[in-house]
Amino acid sequence: MKASPPADEILDSLTTTILLVELDGTVHYVNGAAEAVLATSAERVRGRRAHDLLGIGAPLQVALAATEENRSTTLRELTLKQFIGGQSLVVDCTVSPFGWDGAEKLALIELIRVDQLSRFTAEARSQERHAVTTMLTDRLAHEIKNPLGGLRGAAQLLDRELSDRESKEYTRIIIHEADRLSALVDRMMGPFTAHKKTWFNLHAVLEHVRRLTLADVQEGLTISRDYDPSLPEIMGDRELLVQAVLNIVRNAVQAMGGRGEIGLLTRIRRQFTLGNRCHRQVLEALISDNGPGIPADIRKNIFFPMVSGRTGGAGLGLSIAQDILSRHGGAIECVSQPGDTKFFLYLPVVE
Repeated sequence: MKASPPADEILDSLTTTILLVELDGTVHYVNGAAEAVLATSAERVRGRRAHDLLGIGAPLQVALAATEENRSTTLRELTLKQFIGGQSLVVDCTVSPFGWDGAEKLALIELIRVDQLSRFTAEARSQERHAVTTMLTDRLAHEIKNPLGGLRGAAQLLDRELSDRESKEYTRIIIHEADRLSALVDRMMGPFTAHKKTWFNLHAVLEHVRRLTLADVQEGLTISRDYDPSLPEIMGDRELLVQAVLNIVRNAVQAMGGRGEIGLLTRIRRQFTLGNRCHRQVLEALISDNGPGIPADIRKNIFFPMVSGRTGGAGLGLSIAQDILSRHGGAIECVSQPGDTKFFLYLPVVE
């Protein structure tokens, strides 16, 4: 039995895991999200029994029997077999009656990951933080550009008064750096226009940051790499993403006092939701360190500007990194405990 194209497309576009089964549990169809969770193809699971596939016995049988009476059943926080990474998977499972092309009655099994619901809530909070960050950084940009203009003007006046070539070289450096900082502020605060976007590989960004960091900290620091060679190119502003990754890595180096290990890892996620949109492919970059971890009292607020766990820290690096990821349609998450801090960067792949 094969789905009609319209129904097939609707089910495949859903971000939740969907299985269509006979009343005895035989699988007829799984959507793309189910393929990602089960880490296999639809062809391989078709014809198998959902009880064995998901590791649910009696509760699923009772729920399937209820569909014969046109009743739906929701089973909360079930622990299933985990097909990704070998860990347990906690889900809410809803079993409902379903008609497929007017043929025999089937049951629809919908699995919603409990941890995914938590991530959606965290993303909503992140969007609120981003709105606050944007307002504050807009004001901060105005305060930065005013003294930069005065600095540049003073350097120009001094340059006219000097006759020594070597001294004039210093004033030109000041003018050049003032222009560079002003342009950087404009790019950060201005619209993310199309002409700034190019195709590039995320590994090139990570490698550039790795070289910069090792050149700055030459002893006591190691940076390991675990890259997925199949990662496709993405479209965006390469220099802004370099800045985002650099902010995170520099925070890690400072937290560890320049001595420790940083890990860079990349993977591809399929049927992954960012914001309110499900993407077929999303790039994941994991930046980890074995430093002391982020203090518990500021973990929930680290992406707000002016929040820092370091004495004298400005607390802008992570809020800027979040803004850059948001401009690319992506997201950033953090999990931290002493000895193990992880930042997850997600970037959608543009087809």
